[in-house]
Amino acid sequence: MAENRERDLVLAPNEFAFISDQTKGNVITYVGPYKTSMANTDKPVYFNKKSKMFEICDLEKSIQTFIACPEGWYIILKNPSNDGKPPQIGTSNQLLSLNIGRKVNLPGPAFFALWPGQMAEVIEGHFLRSNEYLMVRVYEEQQARENWANAVITPQLTNPEGIDDNNNNLDIDTIDASKLTMGQLLIIKGTDVSFYIPPTGIEVVKDEKSLEYIRKAVTLERLEYCILLDEDGNKRYIQGPAVVFPNPTEKFVEKNGTRKFKAIELNENSGIYVKIIAPYEENGKQYKVGDELFITGKEQMIYFPRPEHALIKYGEQDIYYAVAIPPGEGRYYLNRNSGKIALKQGPCMFLPDPREEVIVRRVLSPKQVRLWFPGNEEAVQYNMKLQEISERQQETRSKEESLKLSQSPAILDVNLKENDENAFEGIVGSSFSRSTSFTKPRTITLNNKYEGAVTIDVWTGYAVLVTSKTGERKVVVGPATYLLEYDEVLQPIELSTGTPKTDEKLLNTVYLRALNNKVSDIVSAETKDFCNVDIKMSYRVNFSGEPEKWFNVENYVKFLTDHLRSVVRNAMKQFNVSEFYANGISIMRDIILGSKKEGENGRPGWLFPENGMHVYEVEVLDIEIQDQDIEDMLFEAKHEEIRKNLDLTSKEKELVYTVKSEQISREISETKSLTKKYGIELEKSEQEKQLELNLSKLNAELKVQQEQLAKVLDEQSRQLEINRLKLSKDKETQELQLLISEKLMEQRLRELQAQVDAVVNKAEAISPDLIAALQAFGDKALAEKMAETMAPLSIIGGKSIVEVFANLLQGTQLEKVLRLNAAEKAE
Repeated sequence: MAENRERDLVLAPNEFAFISDQTKGNVITYVGPYKTSMANTDKPVYFNKKSKMFEICDLEKSIQTFIACPEGWYIILKNPSNDGKPPQIGTSNQLLSLNIGRKVNLPGPAFFALWPGQMAEVIEGHFLRSNEYLMVRVYEEQQARENWANAVITPQLTNPEGIDDNNNNLDIDTIDASKLTMGQLLIIKGTDVSFYIPPTGIEVVKDEKSLEYIRKAVTLERLEYCILLDEDGNKRYIQGPAVVFPNPTEKFVEKNGTRKFKAIELNENSGIYVKIIAPYEENGKQYKVGDELFITGKEQMIYFPRPEHALIKYGEQDIYYAVAIPPGEGRYYLNRNSGKIALKQGPCMFLPDPREEVIVRRVLSPKQVRLWFPGNEEAVQYNMKLQEISERQQETRSKEESLKLSQSPAILDVNLKENDENAFEGIVGSSFSRSTSFTKPRTITLNNKYEGAVTIDVWTGYAVLVTSKTGERKVVVGPATYLLEYDEVLQPIELSTGTPKTDEKLLNTVYLRALNNKVSDIVSAETKDFCNVDIKMSYRVNFSGEPEKWFNVENYVKFLTDHLRSVVRNAMKQFNVSEFYANGISIMRDIILGSKKEGENGRPGWLFPENGMHVYEVEVLDIEIQDQDIEDMLFEAKHEEIRKNLDLTSKEKELVYTVKSEQISREISETKSLTKKYGIELEKSEQEKQLELNLSKLNAELKVQQEQLAKVLDEQSRQLEINRLKLSKDKETQELQLLISEKLMEQRLRELQAQVDAVVNKAEAISPDLIAALQAFGDKALAEKMAETMAPLSIIGGKSIVEVFANLLQGTQLEKVLRLNAAEKAE
């Protein structure tokens, strides 16, 4: 019986099952509501959609529910029946012939069972917003042509303002169904259709990325644009505001996951570099392929890319910015066509045209840096790093060129193909990438210490000689700031050092001290009496006249000292040693600077016409006689002369002192007398003032005491009044308390009288017999309680409790009670 029940097939109204007859191979469809008993040769099966085969299963697994499709949904039914009818409800159905390999779209509502081998997918109808679209494909052109009018389409009643419909998509109402072909793709736009169910022959294609049927169009705002790349390689650039729908063969170009991009904002100090990749005409001007443009904010403040333009980028730089050149600074820039390097001086905002101009930096050798910027080790290290970077870049470029030459044409073709296939990924528009061989313009900055042109600061009193590779030369006199051209250098000079000046150690420098120059030297000469003298001197030198002559002598220090040594030696032959030792400074100044003429403020000095050097002052620092004996004799004679002069001077000073001393004594006496007289008058005046002061103090103290006494009396009066009021208040309080106490006493007396009266009434109600009984009962209870308490005492004394307690209560009424109780217990 249990086996028979397991072989019964019971189907509800919305269920169906496939049963295979193993003897004939038929698959019968049972549709509920239905009940039947299966034979032993009947096996429940189900249709495997993947393997497309019927597999034997349990009876419960073979039972399936009807395909239910509500309103607004549709069914994709594969392998439909020839007559298009589903299995009949409430009976068994033999398998009909099916159109294997075909599929039909059935809009809801629908509710039916499937024939064996059929497959159905229920899909929700496609609701479209105005910025959404569907991509549909013709999978069977004959069915599509016949059923095109059967599509469920709801027109979009609202059309958002600003929608740009210039993308060549066909409106759905204008599609010619007779021209539909197999595999053709169509776009169903949300601006035309708000709800869509495809007809038979048409299928909706899912998005490859999101796997959704509905795709998002691109909504562009103002100053935004998007790029559509077609399969033929052409691009469309669409500017906002617009809702952009692609053509079936187009896809949006994305960068960093976004499909819309901001327009490039330019100003007068920024620009973009583009190359023409397709000819076009704009504003009456023809542009050819290969032309290059540099568009700045002066021509176009907002730039939208266009298909004929390709951005030229150096590295990752899209926008070229101007550099700020402050006053007194500059930038070198190279003309890429002529190779000439020019200097742009500030103040200005310099925006080089990348078609012709490239900003470059000049690298100085360590020797040049040390000469031009003495003590600046930071500049030395910086230029050495620039030299290393330049050498590495040249080496890298050489390797890249060698690698390109060594590659075969086949490898180059493969690289080009790979770039073409991936060109749309990670870019916004067409572009050319170029090597960053030259320094690109930097972001605007005022920290131009090493970025700009080589700047030479010539201090006050100095001069430099600037020479170029073309042979031009100029002298820059400080204070001044000079920007070197790219081919200009500073001409170095050599100066003798030491005292006396020699050529053993020369000082190399580019800075000439043109004002207040100081040159020290020692001149060894011989006097008329053949005495050797060493003269230590310091020359003060200025350079005057035409500055171009100042650098005509390479070592002007040696030139100066050698010439003046010869002049001094020749002049010293005219003087003996004693005369020169006494007036050596004046003699040397007259020899070198010339004699001072009447009516003139200074001396003419010594002028060197060869380089404009003018010795305008000389200082004789020391005169040393080489023969020690002669020097001692001169010192001794000089000392004797000095002693006599000092003695005479001393006596003259003593006379002057005596006269002055006596005169001062007289003046002191007169002054003391006047001072004493003035002191007496002053003391008298002070006594009078003191007396007036004391009287004023006494009057003030008396007045103060009177005021204090008046205040004390006033205070005492107020205190007495306060005490009087306080006593009056206390008296009233005590009287009130006494009155309250009397009232309370009277009330208490009345309560006590009431209690007494109550007790008397209670006593009168108690009879003598009741009193005796209560007393006896109380005495007995007390005796028992005392017995319990006195038990330990009776044990200690060896007596009974009654005897101990009776002794304690001897002479009282309780003694009799205890004795009586004890006698009763004894009997």
